[in-house]
Amino acid sequence: MDNRETSKKRVEWGFLITLLVIISLAFGVLIEPFFGAIVWGVVVAVLFRPVYERLLSYLPGRTNLAAVITLLLILLLVVVPTILLGMALAQEAASIYSRIQDGEIDFGAVFEAFESSLPQWMQTQLAAYGYDDFAGIREKIEQSISAILEFLVSRVLSVGQGAFQFLLSLGVMMYLTFFLLRDGRALAERIEDIIPLGAEKREILREKFLVVIRATIKGSLIIAIIQGTLGGLVFWALDIRGALLWAVLMGIFSLIPAIGTGFVWVPVALYLFITGAIWEAVVLVLCGVFLISMADNLVRPILVGRDTRMPDYVVLISTLGGLQLFGINGIVIGPLVAALFIAIWGIFSEMHQDKSEIVKAGD
Repeated sequence: MDNRETSKKRVEWGFLITLLVIISLAFGVLIEPFFGAIVWGVVVAVLFRPVYERLLSYLPGRTNLAAVITLLLILLLVVVPTILLGMALAQEAASIYSRIQDGEIDFGAVFEAFESSLPQWMQTQLAAYGYDDFAGIREKIEQSISAILEFLVSRVLSVGQGAFQFLLSLGVMMYLTFFLLRDGRALAERIEDIIPLGAEKREILREKFLVVIRATIKGSLIIAIIQGTLGGLVFWALDIRGALLWAVLMGIFSLIPAIGTGFVWVPVALYLFITGAIWEAVVLVLCGVFLISMADNLVRPILVGRDTRMPDYVVLISTLGGLQLFGINGIVIGPLVAALFIAIWGIFSEMHQDKSEIVKAGD
């Protein structure tokens, strides 16, 4: 009888696990179109949870009202400024792209000036290494810049053409954020109860999840906004055309460790130097080194400290991998997966060590 019951239980568990895997995969396919909306709904809910709890302390028991007020703050502080920035960026990118197409911005003249400014010995040295084909290099760089601007314009236009999908995703994100703010704590407790780990290890995973999200947003996105704003102001003060576009590009590249804003302002400084704007180039280099780039070193410890406790090379690889696989959502997903990977292997190592000590004690 016991064997029959055991066999029956195994069949039931096998069927249940198979059904669980199939339904989970089907559910994943079902929500895939709104993957980005779900990711950012979770991120926004985690970030604005303290605001919701503060409001709830002034409105005890009125969870719905506190969540609605928090959503309104999110709209005013995050969503609306982002949409306005995107519209302004689209106009800026389209304007610069049009000027390149019309020949108003002539990279050929810049490269000719650069080539003629090089001393003869340097030209000879470059020729010896096969780098004397300035015409080919110029053509490739022109094509790359045009392709980048064309990509930005096309992406912004595609968002405009897919306005319904954008609004639908935004609605899903805000709707999900509302329920995560209101019921997030209870939902987190239910998920923790399902995980077959001890309370201490579940707490490690939960803390790692929350810490990485907060550190990524505070330490990366806020610093990106600061560096992009500083860079844009410097470009605007130096009367460099397209200051908004350069500011956004600096903000984007500042998200990638070991690359940073120098990927933008260094070539622009070289361009200014070649075209004879010497003092503008010097000012840009000084501001780039001592103002824009130093903001990361000064602000990150204040906002984040060493919350993620991950090596820089892990952050770099996970961020780049996340961007390649998930697009802009990878900024959060990449470091989060890396942090959970490290945490889970740490837990496994600890459990394996404890098991080894028990076996030794038994011997």
